[in-house]
Amino acid sequence: MEIKHIDGKNKGKVMLYTLSTCIWCRKVKDLLGQLGVEYSYVDVDLLGESEKSKTVDTIKKWNPSCSFPTMVINEKKCIVGFAEDEIKTELGK
Repeated sequence: MEIKHIDGKNKGKVMLYTLSTCIWCRKVKDLLGQLGVEYSYVDVDLLGESEKSKTVDTIKKWNPSCSFPTMVINEKKCIVGFAEDEIKTELGK
């Protein structure tokens, strides 16, 4: 699985599951960039079938509807969608 890493301020382990064509996914990436937060992400739609299936299973543990974007912070908190205020509250401190 190709996980891309973006350098920035360490706010814990931030993993973002996205689709390459999703505008809301792009908005979350832009927001994380504005906040200067270090994070990793994977474009699930660009994965091979086997990797995609495993990744979707992982996402469903956090977000049963498996919608995008799904962000998992420190393997404790999940934020689904472009929840700007919630993301700023969690990572903008």
